[in-house]
Amino acid sequence: MEDQPIFTPFSHEDLIPQPECLEIPRKRESFSIGIPKETNNQEKRICLTPDAVEVLVNNGHKISIETGAGEGANFTDQEYSEAGAEIIYSSQAIFEKPVILKVGPLTTEEIEWIKPNTFLVSSVPSNSLNREYFTELSKKRITSVGFEFIKDEQNQLPVLRLLSEIAGTTAILVGSELMSTVNGGNGILMGGVTGVRPTEVVILGAGTVAENATRTAIGLGASVRVFDNSLSRLRRLQQNIGYRVPTSTIDPKELGKALMRCDLAIGALRGDTRTPCVVTESMVKKMKPGAVIVDISIDQGGCFETSENTTHDNPTFTKHEIIHYAVSNITSRVSRTSSKALSNYFLSYLLMIANEGGFSTVVKTDKTVRNGVYLYHGRVVKKSLSDWFDLPFHDINLLIV
Repeated sequence: MEDQPIFTPFSHEDLIPQPECLEIPRKRESFSIGIPKETNNQEKRICLTPDAVEVLVNNGHKISIETGAGEGANFTDQEYSEAGAEIIYSSQAIFEKPVILKVGPLTTEEIEWIKPNTFLVSSVPSNSLNREYFTELSKKRITSVGFEFIKDEQNQLPVLRLLSEIAGTTAILVGSELMSTVNGGNGILMGGVTGVRPTEVVILGAGTVAENATRTAIGLGASVRVFDNSLSRLRRLQQNIGYRVPTSTIDPKELGKALMRCDLAIGALRGDTRTPCVVTESMVKKMKPGAVIVDISIDQGGCFETSENTTHDNPTFTKHEIIHYAVSNITSRVSRTSSKALSNYFLSYLLMIANEGGFSTVVKTDKTVRNGVYLYHGRVVKKSLSDWFDLPFHDINLLIV
């Protein structure tokens, strides 16, 4: 019987062994990072703790730290040196490094020192910056990542959330201090005691800052009312806290009544560019004499019409008999906790970028990294900053092709 051919869906060429294609691993990048001492706005935080520096050094990166950079957060030069960092005694020499990691924005002098094409990571407090700041960085073709713009895989703002959690708790603690008699307040104990009405707190906003402020105030026994124009944010705040805290949309009449009764008002609203100013000067005038305002939104302009930027040395001023606290970097008040929180994030952030082949590679392939960039080789790529400071806008997706 004649042999029948074996049926197969493959051709003769398909059955011939093919050359194997092996994945070529990406080349791992080593960074040389400079961390200057913060000199602006009484900043005391630092982006990397000695423990984080040790991990980075063990992974082949070079970390240079200006002497005294960690003192504000109670980290000594010796701790950084033992972790493997190089201690540099010249402020200008730090800015010769290709990567600069800094909490506050650059000063005018630091902009002169920074080298062209440097990769800068820092905060971008829009309310305290001007158009010239961005134009000078643009001239040096700086690529900059802003704390406020970094997003993760869930489209959340991880650095901003970390600092917001700290800011919300700190705002209530600061407010409770300012309400005391020794600080010029009405001598009110946050939360009250048996037989005495609880402290009344009004919180504007229902984001991360407001959530932590609400949780802290309730934990101390205060009566809290939260205002926000988003019902979904108000509902989420109640769910996250696990308590049916009284809430309301921002109706001027209703808000005005609440402010007249409150002992402490917290400004925690946030906008895409400037914070919406929802409390007018006439509303502030009607508040109880000796009441306290803590405006955390001051870095974006503030949500109280009477707010003005203050510093850690002179944190308060009194207007219409109301005590105002409006320090833009409020988390610097608890600098060690804030530094550890920042360090936890930036350690993994830098290791991820290095393992994926460096920033120039990752910015093209990773949308989460790309979202954090506001200057790319000197070009403004954040629409909000472009609109605020009247700067030419460039789409980063067209620049990285």
